[in-house]
Amino acid sequence: MADNSSIPAGTDAGEPASGLYLGLISGTSADGIDAALVRFEHGAAPTRCALVLGRTYPWQDALRERLVALGQGGDARSLEELGTLDIQVAQAFAQAALALIDEAGVDPRAVAAIGSHGQTVRHRPAGARFDGEHPFTWQIGDGAVIAERTGIATAADFRRRDVAAGGHGAPLMPAFHAALLHSPDEDRAALNLGGIANFTLLPARGEVRGFDTGPANCLMDAWALRHLGQAYDADGAFAARGEVDPSLLARLLDEPWFALPPPKSTGREQFHLDWVDARLSGGERPQDVQATLLELSAISIAEALRAHQPATTRVLACGGGVRNTALLARLAARLPGVTVESTERYGLDPDFVEAMGFAWLARQTLAGLPGNLPSVTGARGLRVLGTVHPAG
Repeated sequence: MADNSSIPAGTDAGEPASGLYLGLISGTSADGIDAALVRFEHGAAPTRCALVLGRTYPWQDALRERLVALGQGGDARSLEELGTLDIQVAQAFAQAALALIDEAGVDPRAVAAIGSHGQTVRHRPAGARFDGEHPFTWQIGDGAVIAERTGIATAADFRRRDVAAGGHGAPLMPAFHAALLHSPDEDRAALNLGGIANFTLLPARGEVRGFDTGPANCLMDAWALRHLGQAYDADGAFAARGEVDPSLLARLLDEPWFALPPPKSTGREQFHLDWVDARLSGGERPQDVQATLLELSAISIAEALRAHQPATTRVLACGGGVRNTALLARLAARLPGVTVESTERYGLDPDFVEAMGFAWLARQTLAGLPGNLPSVTGARGLRVLGTVHPAG
């Protein structure tokens, strides 16, 4: 039986007076490295924290192209290439951390630790339709290189321990969301609109749960890149020029993954352009496909919420998809009676909530405290996550 205990608050044991931690993540869309410098009140739970500075640093085009290809199921050309990419990602993460610290005017020695998610190149958790007997998750970006380049202790590789304990290793933000966004007065849901969409269900009373719902931006981003030469569909303008194709939408929604019960997680290896192409009949207008992909995201998110927390009154959205007003409008239309709004109204910059969460995970790990929620991931119990690479 999984241990569904709540996660203890952070501790001040050995923590510098600054309370500064730095979180780094590149998500499913690999559209940049999000970096967040976060100050936690000394000895306090994560409800008492503030974003000092957040920035997104772009990938080099050639490196991003390889990372996206790997993330959606492509193979590395050789072990040498994979090893090189591991170091290249780590170097880019270290450079992002140092740039953020410099812009913030902070002495690197005041930063207690970096929490680095890395870049996912494979996600094969328990129950995945691939091997099943050997579940794993793999995020590249060597934490030792980050620690060496920055001179700051670095916690990395957070997901593997949860997977080893029988969990999905994802999503990892629900404990952080619960601490910052829970209300005793209403049933809420935190919605991360990254490449993949995931919910943290926050009932006024009861167990916190969370799971991936399917694509948020990843398919729309890839389709926009193919047809517009742009990394994303700014404000959903491309989709707004088209009309939803009901037959195509039905074929997309027929994907068996959507019917799987939580715990569940996914990524580009499941939802990618080859998956879309296999469901096209031919002759569809590109803008109509984009409109249909947007509707797919909206309806799969809305149906997941209705199925698992139908009494939700408020959805608090974060991630890059918050900038797509067309997506938020369709989501609100699919959830009548539910307020859909940005976490910005609650003092959390929607672009950096996840990076802040990895700063919190670094704090948990260095304190020897768990970072997962078994009620979310399906792991056998609470676990301290990540590998710590001490400062040089």
